[in-house]
Amino acid sequence: MAIGSGLGAQLGIAAETTYGTFVAPTKFVEFTKESLALKKTTAQSAGIAAGRLLALSSRRVVTRKEVSGSIELEVANKGMGLLLQALMGTTVTPVQQGAGPAYLQTHTLADTAGKSLTIQKGVPLTTGTVTDKTFLGCKVTSGEFSCGVGEMLTATYEFDGKDCDEGQTLAAASYSNQSPFHFGQMALKTGTFGSEAALDGIRKVSVKIERPQDVERFYANQSALKKEPISNDQVKITGSLESDYVATTLDDLHTSDGATSLVWEFVGPLIAATYYETFRITLPAVKLDEGPPVVDGFGVVKPTFNFTALYDGTNQPKIEYISVDATL
Repeated sequence: MAIGSGLGAQLGIAAETTYGTFVAPTKFVEFTKESLALKKTTAQSAGIAAGRLLALSSRRVVTRKEVSGSIELEVANKGMGLLLQALMGTTVTPVQQGAGPAYLQTHTLADTAGKSLTIQKGVPLTTGTVTDKTFLGCKVTSGEFSCGVGEMLTATYEFDGKDCDEGQTLAAASYSNQSPFHFGQMALKTGTFGSEAALDGIRKVSVKIERPQDVERFYANQSALKKEPISNDQVKITGSLESDYVATTLDDLHTSDGATSLVWEFVGPLIAATYYETFRITLPAVKLDEGPPVVDGFGVVKPTFNFTALYDGTNQPKIEYISVDATL
């Protein structure tokens, strides 16, 4: 029996071959919070019956079902590949680095067609019995990463899903030893693409990647369920840089509306040879929207620069992840 509280909860994920078709979870993520839930739309009959004062229970129907919610977690040195693939869209096969156990995943921005997940949630009753809620056809609609002074690198993934199936067998959760990326490993670089240099004074960074999709594909013959969402707008990548005003580098870019390549990376312990645990976001063209410095007291001036990532015409945004994971 599990502990009869959130201490006994679990989340398992698996990549689906066909949208909305169950695949038994094989990866289990250590999460900090989740809000995945079934949403149903109902219709109640308004029929008049002589003398009836209350609507009839049998004349209420469920007209559509869907899933929405989010998962918050710390970005760890293992097990992040399936979520990154669902966010970025590229089909990724980890590439061995050298002859050792280090594997590189390169998640380049692409369409997310065909990239859906089965997410199985185990929710404990107070008795210790863990109930199963299996969410099918989960598509990532956004992913946001954030890390500041003294913090771990965290991620929040927003999902749209097809249905909730409570008739599956809850998979037995298993976990490998993991460690989170954190501020002590963080670097922020800007400059010409491919030769970015470290930027001083950065205290906190956040990056949000939004994947707009038509999530209203409800048709006849679908039993109140939707078909796979389709991308219906350009990807939106935004973020912020919280800093001390140690130089005018960002301020000058804001004034000129010039573009810079931005590399945000975390480099952890050595895996083998010259390959280290790594999480890296590369945005080849970033423009600053807001953030000129203002003085609001006696303290150090601390501007926050908000930015938008754009296409430089050649290089796509990407997330690189080096770990010991030989598969996603």
